[in-house]
Amino acid sequence: MPEPTIAQRIVRAKRTLSEAHVPFELPPGAVLGERLASVLEVVYLVFNEGYTATAGEDWMRPALCAEALRLGRMLAELAPRHSEVHGLVALVELQASRAAARVDATGRPVLLMEQDRARWDHLLIRRGLAALERAEALGGALGPYALQAAIAACHARARTSGETEWLRIATLYDALAQVVPSPVVELNRAVAVGMAFGPVAGLEIIDALRQEKSLQNYQWLPSVRGDLLARLGRNDEARAEFERAASMAVNTRERELLLERAAASTAARAVARS
Repeated sequence: MPEPTIAQRIVRAKRTLSEAHVPFELPPGAVLGERLASVLEVVYLVFNEGYTATAGEDWMRPALCAEALRLGRMLAELAPRHSEVHGLVALVELQASRAAARVDATGRPVLLMEQDRARWDHLLIRRGLAALERAEALGGALGPYALQAAIAACHARARTSGETEWLRIATLYDALAQVVPSPVVELNRAVAVGMAFGPVAGLEIIDALRQEKSLQNYQWLPSVRGDLLARLGRNDEARAEFERAASMAVNTRERELLLERAAASTAARAVARS
């Protein structure tokens, strides 16, 4: 759905609630927990669509990210004793801090490890780290949002990509996989394991996911596999994976990035043979 359409619907919904004088109040007890989980999921879905648009011409939809941040902060004020609320706020604050560095002057995507960290928003980083501290201070085992926020915090604290604590990130993904096991979590864990222990270790996890039905049309599976193969110097295989990923991508910028990576693999093969 186009961003202007979503924005218009949000504005209309706000106006309707305001005109009807609908009060904002928390439901009691166990009902709050049940509803809160659904609300957090929706807010995070809104943020994700803004952070990496699933379709269209643009890599990001900043208005959606801003709206998710606003809603998350509001929830933190309404439910300050729920650690996962602070975990979600921490996660979106920390991820949003990278927004300015995620695209170049032409709107082309810039991968995390290649971003200029001086362009990260350090106010959002401080807010995100503070929210994560609040989530941890409430005690108990960290939930999925707080665990993902802890992963994002590892990136935020690293002054350069080379200083990233990949071993800790891999450990956090192990914990996340225990809390919310899913093929997508395993895919992300493969990236962390590949960085912490080498591409062969990451490739073992990826290859175990290749028959997973839910990932058959998920472009990030061949993309991650292509990256691991490229790091091993298996450039022909890497190119094929990037091209396969590009064929699945609906977002124009994402498809262009994947095709560029395929071309880079071809160039690397030519250099290796010269």
